[in-house]
Amino acid sequence: MAGTQTLNKILDIREKEKKDAQLAYRESVDVFEDVGTRLLQLLQKKEAAEVAYEEALTSSMNIDYIQNQLAYIETLIKKINDLQVQVQQARSNMESKQLKLSEAHVETKKYEKIIEFRKKEVASIERKAENSYMNELSIHQYLSHKN
Repeated sequence: MAGTQTLNKILDIREKEKKDAQLAYRESVDVFEDVGTRLLQLLQKKEAAEVAYEEALTSSMNIDYIQNQLAYIETLIKKINDLQVQVQQARSNMESKQLKLSEAHVETKKYEKIIEFRKKEVASIERKAENSYMNELSIHQYLSHKN
């Protein structure tokens, strides 16, 4: 059983690594969702600004308003481009963390299976020894009753 104790210690380490990987993955998902939400909000603002700009062009709006609206749209486009880069980085980070989580899960399962196999092996050896002892005991009883 000493072999399974060592494996259990290794399994504990692997489970801790798995929990850490789960935490890191959850955090990366949160970051991705946050950046994605900010991008969505900027896209909505840009769309509203473009609608207001189009309305200003078709009506008799002040030229300063139109120029300000156009400058605002350009500012939003720059922010959107920056956020798109951040979204891509966050997605890449999230996928990397998901891969590490999958690997940690596989490692944990490997050790669980090895421990299970070793325990079955030990139980089988114990059963064989017990059966052998019972057979020997039965033979001794038979021989003692025969005499």
